[in-house]
Amino acid sequence: MVSDIPYKIYLDESEMPQAWLNLQAYLPEPIEPMLNPQTLQPVTKEDMERVFCREAVKQEFNTSDRFIDIPHAVRDFYVMYRPSPLVRAYHLEKYLDTPAEIYYKFEGSNTSGSHKLNSAVAQAYYAKGQGLDALTTETGAGQWGTALSMACGFYGLKLTVFMVKVSSEQKPYRKAVMETYGAKVIPSPSETTAVGRRILAEHPGTGGSLGCAVSEAMELALQTENCRYALGSVMNHVILHQTIIGLECHKAMQKYGLYPDIVVGCVGGGSNFGGLIAPFVADKLEGKKDVRLVAVEPDSCPTLTRGKYAYDFGDTGRMTPLMKMYSLGSGFMPSPSHAGGLRYHGMNPLVSKLYNMGCLEAVSCAQTKVFEAAKLFARLEGYLPAPESSHALRVAIDEALRCRECGAKKKILLGLTGTGYFDLAAYQAYNNGTMEDGGLSDSELQQGLAGIPNV
Repeated sequence: MVSDIPYKIYLDESEMPQAWLNLQAYLPEPIEPMLNPQTLQPVTKEDMERVFCREAVKQEFNTSDRFIDIPHAVRDFYVMYRPSPLVRAYHLEKYLDTPAEIYYKFEGSNTSGSHKLNSAVAQAYYAKGQGLDALTTETGAGQWGTALSMACGFYGLKLTVFMVKVSSEQKPYRKAVMETYGAKVIPSPSETTAVGRRILAEHPGTGGSLGCAVSEAMELALQTENCRYALGSVMNHVILHQTIIGLECHKAMQKYGLYPDIVVGCVGGGSNFGGLIAPFVADKLEGKKDVRLVAVEPDSCPTLTRGKYAYDFGDTGRMTPLMKMYSLGSGFMPSPSHAGGLRYHGMNPLVSKLYNMGCLEAVSCAQTKVFEAAKLFARLEGYLPAPESSHALRVAIDEALRCRECGAKKKILLGLTGTGYFDLAAYQAYNNGTMEDGGLSDSELQQGLAGIPNV
């Protein structure tokens, strides 16, 4: 390696951001309001506070403050694992023989193994400050459930996690970690809620989806005294908490006079991607810099690339408000791919708005090609990436190969959102050749889209 840029670019504790970036305040026009499905009128803060913590709702509705202070107690928790390193992928660059520079922001150094802890600790802190006793939530691959279990264990809150059934079967040790931190874990859809029983009756043998798990968690929260629901993605306040990722990237690259030409991240509900791109979107909207922002999703759940931009429910049981977003239909049941965290029918309204504005690009990838990239990265860079993160890796590698073809010396930044140590069954399936791509047929797509309300 002959470069003045170190393999890892570190920030010290004093350089960690003290405020989150509120991307809503940078938009040229506000995102469309959430609607009450009965009245089709905008939902109020009071409506939302029946479900979410008061402070999270306040942040959800904040469209004016460009920066929102991170509470001291949350920053004190963050310093246990933040700032996270920004790494130059020298070995991968050399193998690809590319003139491109590849940087990745690694978020897997905490016990939850992912970026999810950034929002989990904030939401648990707000719940404790409000005097709540318990939270409920959903989890796909288990990363969010693990993160919120850690945060609730720290703050002494009870937690019930509805884990997508197929993921709970693929990743039994995730359940063990969550239970170690004190959480109760229920595979979803389940017989423990009315909406779960209804979904099982309509879809016997289903492996579930994030939309199903959201419905069950919301139902339990609404029926439990002094309890609220905490969401790990999709909502704008979750993206707000995750902007610490992008802000650290921005500051670390500034240390060496760097700025990315391309920023790549995986998308399921949109939280990690929205957090990664936030400061770069702000620069772009203000005309300071121009950068390509690429969202990557699985072929089996192509929300942005094949979905419809419309008002839809955020959950399968149709309990949430209607949100203007890209959606495959709230009743859509994706095939059981190994990237459980990306198996969600909708997309965060803020990310959806930016995509609809033409500020973002989106691409979908086949599962086997994703794991091909993951295995290459693991051998060359030493980290075993999560299946979700590996979607971003796939596209970052493809972009670097295009740079090799045309000689472009572009700087590529990607979000490595977590580790793949709970995904060894997926790696095993890829290694022994039994992994299937499991795309989405036109008839399956149309069936899902047909369920989107005509609003």
